Amino acid sequence: MAAYLQWRRFVFFDREVVKEPPGPEGSAGKPFALPPGVTVCDSGRGSLVFGDIRGEIWFLPRSLQLTSFQAYKLRVTHLYQLKQHSILVSVGEDEEGINPLVKVWNLEKRDGGNPLCTRIFPAIPGNKPTVVSCLTVHENLNFMAIGFADGSVVLTKGDITRDRHSKTQILHEGSYPVTGLAFRQSGKTTHLFVVTTENIQSYLLSVKDYPHLELDTHGCGLRCSSLSDPSQDLQFIVAGNECVYLYQPDERGPCFAFEGQKLIVHWYRGYLIIVSKDRKTSPKSEFAGNEAQNSDKQVLNIYDLCNKFIAYSSIFDDIVDVLAEWGSLYVLTRDGKIHVLQEKDTQTKLEARKPVLLLMLFRKNLFEMAINLAKSHHLDSDGLSEIFRQYGDHLYNKGNHDGAIQQYIRTIGKLEPSYVIRKFLDAQRIHNLTAYLQTLHLQSLANADHTTLLLNCYTKLKDSSKLEEFIKTSESEVRFDVETAIKVLRQAGYYSHAVYLAEKHAHHEWYLKIQLEDIKNYQEALHYIGKLPFDQAESNMKRYGKILMHHVPNETTELLKILCTDYQPSGDNEGLGLLEGKKANSEEFIPIFANNSRELKAFLEHMTEVQSDSPQGVYDTLLELRLQNWAHEQDKQIKEKLHNEALTLLKSGRFKTVFDKALVLCQMHNFKDGVLYLYEQGKLFQQIMHYHMQNEQYKKVIEVCELYGDQEACLWEQALGYFARKEEDCKEYIAAVLKHIENKNLMPPLLVVQTLAHNSTATLSVIKDYLVNKLQKQSCQIEQDEQRILKYREETTRIRQEIEELKASPKIFQKTKCSICTSALELPSVHFLCGHSFHQHCFESYSDSDSECPTCMPENRKVMDMIRAQEQKRDLHDQFQHQLKCSNDGFSVVADYFGRGVFNKLTLITDLPPGKPPASLEAGLHRELLLHGRRGT
Repeated sequence: MAAYLQWRRFVFFDREVVKEPPGPEGSAGKPFALPPGVTVCDSGRGSLVFGDIRGEIWFLPRSLQLTSFQAYKLRVTHLYQLKQHSILVSVGEDEEGINPLVKVWNLEKRDGGNPLCTRIFPAIPGNKPTVVSCLTVHENLNFMAIGFADGSVVLTKGDITRDRHSKTQILHEGSYPVTGLAFRQSGKTTHLFVVTTENIQSYLLSVKDYPHLELDTHGCGLRCSSLSDPSQDLQFIVAGNECVYLYQPDERGPCFAFEGQKLIVHWYRGYLIIVSKDRKTSPKSEFAGNEAQNSDKQVLNIYDLCNKFIAYSSIFDDIVDVLAEWGSLYVLTRDGKIHVLQEKDTQTKLEARKPVLLLMLFRKNLFEMAINLAKSHHLDSDGLSEIFRQYGDHLYNKGNHDGAIQQYIRTIGKLEPSYVIRKFLDAQRIHNLTAYLQTLHLQSLANADHTTLLLNCYTKLKDSSKLEEFIKTSESEVRFDVETAIKVLRQAGYYSHAVYLAEKHAHHEWYLKIQLEDIKNYQEALHYIGKLPFDQAESNMKRYGKILMHHVPNETTELLKILCTDYQPSGDNEGLGLLEGKKANSEEFIPIFANNSRELKAFLEHMTEVQSDSPQGVYDTLLELRLQNWAHEQDKQIKEKLHNEALTLLKSGRFKTVFDKALVLCQMHNFKDGVLYLYEQGKLFQQIMHYHMQNEQYKKVIEVCELYGDQEACLWEQALGYFARKEEDCKEYIAAVLKHIENKNLMPPLLVVQTLAHNSTATLSVIKDYLVNKLQKQSCQIEQDEQRILKYREETTRIRQEIEELKASPKIFQKTKCSICTSALELPSVHFLCGHSFHQHCFESYSDSDSECPTCMPENRKVMDMIRAQEQKRDLHDQFQHQLKCSNDGFSVVADYFGRGVFNKLTLITDLPPGKPPASLEAGLHRELLLHGRRGT
């Protein structure tokens, strides 16, 4: 039981008298007057509804324009306006005596300008008439209950607006007048509360036979009961003279000690409204018990049962009823006036009570009351946060830091965190700050600075359990900046926690940095890289490869081999095959082996074995490495092996595009066989010979000339010059060179003599045989040329004679056979000056030209082609120079061009013989020989 005397009083409602609306003449300001004789009233559907002693029902809308219609002939005793339907139920009398009638009105339909009455039936329990004491209707229009003064309750089930679809029966009978009725709907369950002057009962209407339960053995007067809203769990409120009781359908709930005789009870928006007598005596009233009543003054109190304070209290003169409509309370008094109580909005209430409530309640530790008030009136989160802040400030100033931090936690999301953090930065209050920061992270409102501060708090408190709980949350529950947390843990020396966090949230760089720089666990770091996806494994090996190679060279080399061939993350069985073909560029990892030549050699050799298409840099580095090892090796057997390996690598054909680089490497390390091999591959035969000349390897010089002299003839000339400059006895080598020069006719004899003239040791005997053989060959060549000249002269003379005979003497054709078919020659026939004869039909069938002998034509065309070619090439001086330079026998080239007439003097012919084409005389001679006529016999 709660005593209301301890409850605080506030003024959360503004009281005004309803004034009449302005008239046509602008008159306003007079209090609005109710119709006289009002006996009953209700509200809903946008109107206040009144019934009077004359049988009229009045409607007062918000515009204050009263309307009425005649509902009964005598009087209206009860009204019930449904809140969700435009249905009004009334009880009244049409004639004298006890004969109450129930009428159901449809306010949306009209009958002659008045609301349509859809149903009329007498309100009589059984056969004996009695006075109706109370009335209630269910909002679903399926139940209506009427209470009587004789203790009876009549229940109408079905459609209450129609006679045919409803059924009426007596639900309750008793000895005490029924003073209150109320329906309670919870889900599909419907209860009816029945209260009399002496007891309270609950009926279950959702079950057949309507079982009931007596809740209490005391009751209340008329209009002293009501049903609360869901904020109070739809409890039935019964106001006795000593206490106010709340009931559930199956039990009694809490009670409140509100003293005084209760006249009217209503529930409005979470408030309990009670009109009670002032403490003055007056005559007794019907159903009210033995307590005295006050005819002068009545007190209206508005209670907040949740927060236990009085929201409003005021004295009125003889209240008729209190109605709720348009968001306000309307108090009707006997003098015909209407007083409106307008509730202040929550923010205004808080502002209004600051000087009274906040200052007073905060000083007296009544903050919870202010918080409950704000919550019950649905104050916005900003307003609540301000109350929590002031409550926290109050507790902080009193030294109650634990309580203060709890209030500050409730402001998270509204109050700037720095406001709270600054108050608790003292080392003695670090546990309070930790609690605040934890909640800040749980609500995902922390930034990187808050994470840093929280982790520092954990480390200062050395609270490892809390620290582990904070960082070992699931992936979906992470409410902090992971990278910031890793930095703080690393700085504080919590390496294992930092590593766990980095591994869990895939911060690979931080994980490796801590493992390598702080923990020095190189093996674990290398194993971790082996589990990463290809791109991340590659980048991290490039970043940390040198450190790992220095401490764990073998394992690092093995991982690099895998990374550059066919990498698969270790432990990733599900993804096997998905990354096939992913391989790193092995050349990019060579700098990692800066101080590990042994591992570098193993890595490079592995790459060349498994990947023939490895980058060129791999082969270049491997060659350099093998040459270095060969150059520094002292053991002959090992040196020979290294020599063979380097030479084999050179011969692999991988250095064609980097010939110069490979050559420089071999020269730097004085790798003779490699240098000579590369000279040979590059066709640098002169360099090969010069190399042997520098080393005075005479036999090698001769061998080079023999091997490559056919490809580059000047080698023999250079060899001869080399031996000619030597002061030693080189007769043997000179003789060998001269022999080859003689056989190939590479140098003129005069040039050979001039070359050997520089050698003081070379005597005439050295070149005696060469000169004798050369002179003999030239003598033979001269004899052959003279014979050929004589032959050509004789042939030319003969041809000229034939030409003259053809010009001067007749030609007798004595052929007896055709030159084509070899048959006997018959007329008509064709004869040519060359001596061939043909049948005319054979000639026409086989000849391509009418003027040429078919038999001689192929040979004639060859001669003509030669003549045309000579004429075309007469002016090709560049070609002559080139052939002369490249030919082994320059004299023959000059003779050939002499024969073509290149060196003849230019002869201008101004008058040509008749019928002769313009051509050279020599060409004309040949043409004349070939010209032939055609004659028939």
